[in-house]
Amino acid sequence: MRRSLLPVLLLGVSVAGPWAHAATPPQQPEQGPGGRDYRSTEIVKRALGTASTGTFVFHGADTPAKPRPVVVFLHSWGAVNPGLYGGWIEHLARKGHLVLFPRFQDVNRSRPADASNLAEDLIQNALAELENDPNAKPDKNRLALIGHSAGMPIALNIAAGAGSGKVPPPKLIFGLMPGGIASNEKERGILLRDLATVDPSTLIIAMSGDRDYLPSDRASRLMLQQASAVPSTRKLFMRASSDDHGFPALTATLASPGSPKADYDASTIKLPPDPPRDPKQRNTWRWSADMALSGPQTILTQQLGNNGTDTLDFLAFWKTFDIASEAAFAGRDATALLRDPKLVDMSTWSDGWPVKRLSAQMPKGDAPEAKEERGPRRRLDMPAPGSRQGL
Repeated sequence: MRRSLLPVLLLGVSVAGPWAHAATPPQQPEQGPGGRDYRSTEIVKRALGTASTGTFVFHGADTPAKPRPVVVFLHSWGAVNPGLYGGWIEHLARKGHLVLFPRFQDVNRSRPADASNLAEDLIQNALAELENDPNAKPDKNRLALIGHSAGMPIALNIAAGAGSGKVPPPKLIFGLMPGGIASNEKERGILLRDLATVDPSTLIIAMSGDRDYLPSDRASRLMLQQASAVPSTRKLFMRASSDDHGFPALTATLASPGSPKADYDASTIKLPPDPPRDPKQRNTWRWSADMALSGPQTILTQQLGNNGTDTLDFLAFWKTFDIASEAAFAGRDATALLRDPKLVDMSTWSDGWPVKRLSAQMPKGDAPEAKEERGPRRRLDMPAPGSRQGL
């Protein structure tokens, strides 16, 4: 019996051996951008509005000496639960920000075409309600927007509509894995406003992951070109790279910004119920096909909930936003960011080998490139910028 088990045991040792000695990825820094040197230990979690159209609010339990910078987190289509991004929300709130998570989508009941207007109204109402709150204390002059997937075109639409006075012009728009753009009203997706009205002082960063970069790059290029009043010195294309040097490997996918945390799940932060509908009021609601989540949207939402918080979160997403928001609030541009070596650095694996760095570059120009495609394969696989992008 012992002899028969010996080959199995040896095989188990040989399989487990490489992983047992594999390099491990870097953890969250102790301090600095993306780090754990937090101002607050306890976070206030509450909700404003109603179940179908509400905003989740997060901030430190302390009373700040000066107003808090405001971060509006705009989720991907279908990811209406703040718990899917709970790790990042907690990081932002503990760093001293006031975080707003507007629920601009009522799943299976609202259309992408209405999302930008609804998000705008929710942010306006939340800022008005929190204006005199001594703990929330929003600083409307320091506003940043984070948009994941369809959240980035919504962020740019909000910035383009700042002239209406509903929402102050943001100092920073940070988009991750941008997508979800519709080229006309009949398509499923977010229809862009006139982005030429985005304030020229806005700092815009679009970051993709190397596993999904082609559609994200096309969407980013389209939006940055249309935000024509913003000079190229205030725009950045960035990319996070996958790295399998050690274990667990780092994989930069569409779902990578997810950092699920049960403490921030919507079920633990109750929104007030919707008021009863007046029976005398005519019901104008009509269902349309784009209200339902598509297969890829459903899969993305599931993947966000299963995505582990790792080095990509700490050093690619959280750190980049921390550096960029500080620069944007101080009036610095993308050139200043590119001079900071910390922006692209991803630290090292436990054996000292560098983690693949982020790439960052300013767009070469706001005009579309006129260069002809060189081969038929590229023409087939890479549709022109502005083509339909799925949510």
